Amino acid sequence: MDSRTLNILEFPKLLSALASCAVSEAGSAACLALRPCAHIVDLTEEADFFLQGRIWLESTGFKLSSFPSLDAVLAELDKPNKTLDLDALWTLRRVLRDSALLAKSITQEDNPAGNLTDLWPRLLECCAASPLPEKSLSALNRSISDDGYIKDEASPELLLARREIRSIHQQCARKAGDFARQYNIGRYLQDEFITLASDRYVLPLKSDFKGRLQGIIHDYSQTGETCYFEPMFLVELNNRLQDLKKEEREEERKVLACLSSLLSSERPCLLGTYKLLVRLDVLQAKHRLGLVYAGSMVDFSADFTVDLKNARHPLLALAYARAVDRRKQGAATHNPGEAGRNDVPGVSPPAPVPTDIVLKEGQRVLIISGGNAGGKTVCLKTLGLITLMGMCAMPVPVDKGSVLPVWRFVLPFIGDDQSLEDHVSTFTAQITQLAEHWSDIDRDTLVILDEFGAGTDPSQGAALAQAVIDELLEKGARVFAATHFPALKAYALSKDKVRAASVLFDPLNKKPLYKLVYEQVGASRALAVAHEHGLPETVLKRAQQYLLLDGEDTGILLERLNRLAVEREAEIGALREQSAAYAQKRAKLEEKFAAERKKLFEEIQGEAQNILRDWKSSKISHKQALKTLSRLRANVLQNGADAAQTAAPAETACFRPGQTVFYRPWNKKGLALDIDERRKRVRVDFSGVTMWAERADLSAAQGPEVESGHINISVEINSHQRLDLRGKRADVALVELERFLDSALLRGSEAIEVIHGRGTGALRREIHNYLKNNPAVKAWALAREDQGGDGVTRIELK
Repeated sequence: MDSRTLNILEFPKLLSALASCAVSEAGSAACLALRPCAHIVDLTEEADFFLQGRIWLESTGFKLSSFPSLDAVLAELDKPNKTLDLDALWTLRRVLRDSALLAKSITQEDNPAGNLTDLWPRLLECCAASPLPEKSLSALNRSISDDGYIKDEASPELLLARREIRSIHQQCARKAGDFARQYNIGRYLQDEFITLASDRYVLPLKSDFKGRLQGIIHDYSQTGETCYFEPMFLVELNNRLQDLKKEEREEERKVLACLSSLLSSERPCLLGTYKLLVRLDVLQAKHRLGLVYAGSMVDFSADFTVDLKNARHPLLALAYARAVDRRKQGAATHNPGEAGRNDVPGVSPPAPVPTDIVLKEGQRVLIISGGNAGGKTVCLKTLGLITLMGMCAMPVPVDKGSVLPVWRFVLPFIGDDQSLEDHVSTFTAQITQLAEHWSDIDRDTLVILDEFGAGTDPSQGAALAQAVIDELLEKGARVFAATHFPALKAYALSKDKVRAASVLFDPLNKKPLYKLVYEQVGASRALAVAHEHGLPETVLKRAQQYLLLDGEDTGILLERLNRLAVEREAEIGALREQSAAYAQKRAKLEEKFAAERKKLFEEIQGEAQNILRDWKSSKISHKQALKTLSRLRANVLQNGADAAQTAAPAETACFRPGQTVFYRPWNKKGLALDIDERRKRVRVDFSGVTMWAERADLSAAQGPEVESGHINISVEINSHQRLDLRGKRADVALVELERFLDSALLRGSEAIEVIHGRGTGALRREIHNYLKNNPAVKAWALAREDQGGDGVTRIELK
């Protein structure tokens, strides 16, 4: 993107706002240097890095603190045999300590139990690619103190020298005190005993008494009332002190040289760590800026889809958010002046109106028409600036789910580029700029035309604009244009791959609503705008007369279209609010359901554990435990069925005789024969066996109609287990019955039913003979006539 594009769309202003959110000078410079990424692979990587970084910031609560720039220090390290000074090393220590805290937060070293690193793998990769210079950090921590001095422990020689220096200080103080007390010279001293002058220990002696003692005068105070006097007994100690000071300076120089050499050897790691720190400062600045105007990341698509949901101009959204924040701060501090302060005295920016900017599949051009000051240019600039921000992996003021393509070029033609010095008019400036970039335009180009061709004859300008858009369509570019030309409005409604849109105005007060409505064109409203801005009525009346004479007044028709569009937008807004309310209600119900499910699970788990505890402690037998668990499961199922029936009862009116129905407890289809409205049940034929079934257990089934059989049994369906053996040979039926009994015993069932049908009665006899000799069977009998009669056997288990 060239600088002209960035300046027209006010991208530098946005970067300045981003830079103000950085915590370091280097981060601010990196923010100002951001440029859109024109390759979808690189952009996807940057977007993933930001999204994962945002999760990291929000999950850990980490806040990067201010850190100094290392650019000058790194440049010094590039020089051979360069020894860094103490300030530079203290700066490096501070930056590396911040980097170590940052790395711990990303790798979650201090939180192994609640490790969240799977949520930000790209940050982990960056940390692994930019390891800390561990040796340098350890040496700096050992050698440099928090207040920026070399520690005694930096080297053994330095420690010995400083210990002896402190010893000499103590000797000098003791001797000076003894001397003052011995010779009673306290009245000669300006201050107590000893001080330093010219890096030597001296006595602050009153000038009037300087000739009474033997020694050396090194200096006088500014008033001349005090002289700094070195007694002869301190001379030898001070000389030794000077030698030790020299040794100390030499050892400090060696420490600085050693640290500088170590840092030079680890310079690649140092540089990588610093770059990562700056990069994360930029990431944090993006996150902070996005929070100001509640921004979201746009999704980038390779199919050139444009769908910006509730888009707002970033600079307008930022100005409004900051004004609101200042008012809140002013109200909190009870400062009316602060609450009303803004960039322009006495003016508070209005809230930007969100609008949808959409090109459907197969559409390549959007032409926006409508009245002056209605928001056409702002809409174009919103698209352009959001595009640039999105291509920098920045959050933008749109709703989630917004989609944009990745354009290689963005060419805006907005504003007046005329120049007296260059002999360029408004029209020629547009043509010149377009001609310069014409050969570069292809399918990866976004072209923004704001009233293109307006600086010349309207008919010729409109014809030229249509021709330009035709050629851009053939090149495959995407075009967003604003116009007042009637010919271009008609072109937008009739041309294939071109979509028309109009800005809306309030039908009552004629004020702009700053909303886009699609598939229609709007009136320019030049006379209405001129009236609002104070042009004399006489001028407006004459203009209206000329307009009627020309026969070009289509304002009434377009005003009606505008009114209908406003009504439609209001209805759509009401539907969206209703939909949002339903979604919120659903979310609350789902949350309540999850809580109740969790509570029920915990209750069942607790009861089951109590049963197992009683069984392990031999309070109940194994069989009693199984039966108790079976009853618990049956109660849960029954409660669930009751709740489902209460929540959504089926209406018998939905069933009709002859309809195929599905019976859920048996997982079988049947034929509805009769409907009992009073008892809310349906008589169903299951391949020859008919029974009354509760309507809550039935649903309409798709498939062939089930033919009715010849046995008519009326039975109330309950929770007993059932086994259907009809149509099977006796040996096969007995094997299945044995397995079914074993399974029922393991589940703790107390009773089961076996459906064998009537027929010749042979299968029924074989089953009854088997039941006589089965020790698990307590009793058995044929069912009542209304429950299946001699076609069903009920079995009670021990």
